[in-house]
Amino acid sequence: MTKYNELLATANKDRKRVGRGISAGGGKTAGRGTKGQNSRTGKKLRATFQGGSRALVQAVPKARGFKSLRTPAQVVYLDTLNNFDGKVVDNAALFEQSYISTPFHKVKIITRGELTAALTVNVAGASKSAQEAIVKAGGSFVKTEVPLKQSTKAAEASDK
Repeated sequence: MTKYNELLATANKDRKRVGRGISAGGGKTAGRGTKGQNSRTGKKLRATFQGGSRALVQAVPKARGFKSLRTPAQVVYLDTLNNFDGKVVDNAALFEQSYISTPFHKVKIITRGELTAALTVNVAGASKSAQEAIVKAGGSFVKTEVPLKQSTKAAEASDK
């Protein structure tokens, strides 16, 4: 007796040819049923057609405008940078101090209050007045790219 795994059966079956006579197995109505709009040849109905009643697509009002997929920059105010006296301020440092929610998004420094500490600021952006205030306090501003998130495999490899 042959075993199931030793059967000489092909995995790929040919498609069923319908409408080729009674003896072929899919003759006469060819699997379409008897009469009606769906049994006819020619133009098929669109996916949203609901039998002649008003389609849901037409009943729902159009959404105006658009939704931007761009993630907005995380805002950090200038006066909060006084806590980083003499240090380098970048996305990682701001994240550690809980000024931003994630270190992998854009950060923009906005002017509010006064900056007294001399800092090196390495973030994606800052307003002109914030840049002037950083330089005036004796620090420097360097526009940098947003750090990319490492994959878990790469992070584990760099830890070893």
